[in-house]
Amino acid sequence: RRKVNIVHTPESNMKLASGVAPVPKMLAKGLTVALGTDGCASNNDLDLFGEMDRAAKLHKVVCEDPTVMTARQVIRMATIEGAKALGMAHVIGSLEPGKQADIIIIDTGKPHLTPLYHPESHLVYAVSGADVSDVFVAGRAIMRNYVPLTLDMDAVMEKAQSSALRIRENRA
Repeated sequence: RRKVNIVHTPESNMKLASGVAPVPKMLAKGLTVALGTDGCASNNDLDLFGEMDRAAKLHKVVCEDPTVMTARQVIRMATIEGAKALGMAHVIGSLEPGKQADIIIIDTGKPHLTPLYHPESHLVYAVSGADVSDVFVAGRAIMRNYVPLTLDMDAVMEKAQSSALRIRENRA
């Protein structure tokens, strides 16, 4: 047997009309299926929370079964299964002693996240990247109260915009 890891990118698959991966069957066979966003050409927002939502809903529709792809399964695909696919499950993917402390804080005090009955369900079906207020990588804060601490966001956005304009001009 060969060690195979799969990265499911449902939004990209839908945008490009490239079909629907049989993820529930893959999971039933014990395969490692992670969740990804693909690239900006086929997934404009690169929001992993949106990807979780689409993965869960897409397979519920395709399988005609509301119990397929539970919130817990999809969260695992976005976390520990992704770490396994990268060969890094011993370092990242879950909060455990000895692992890197990569943590996000989600601002649940927003109207679309209130009331909060089922946190796992909210994480998959209601949260977006814009709800992440704080980010820690290896225990080090890199964003606090929505403000990146390790880069100049205005400069990054300006450079991205000028690069896009240059690319567009070169294509014309």
